[in-house]
Amino acid sequence: MGLFTEETWRLLRGAELVGEIRIDEADFPWLSGAFVPGPAWPELAPGFAECRRLAEAEEWEAWERAYDPLEAACALHSPDGPVAEFLLHVEPPRAWFRFSEEPFEE
Repeated sequence: MGLFTEETWRLLRGAELVGEIRIDEADFPWLSGAFVPGPAWPELAPGFAECRRLAEAEEWEAWERAYDPLEAACALHSPDGPVAEFLLHVEPPRAWFRFSEEPFEE
């Protein structure tokens, strides 16, 4: 297995578990894996679905307006703790993301 595979990353909203991502593919900078919904998922699921729809339609300004509140509400945690910045797509049963230990450049 490669770097990152077989890790479990957690998406949290405060102390609430939104979901776990069990990494099974690493095509750096993108990591992907099985998404296991947590108790906070149902409340955030419509926002992630809207982001996927907008991304597929390449409506990037609308996507950014839809994604920003999700990113602000959540923290992505590697096995070592939270990462500084991330770009996450969730389309159950899969999720894929990229991350940075430093904030992304604008």
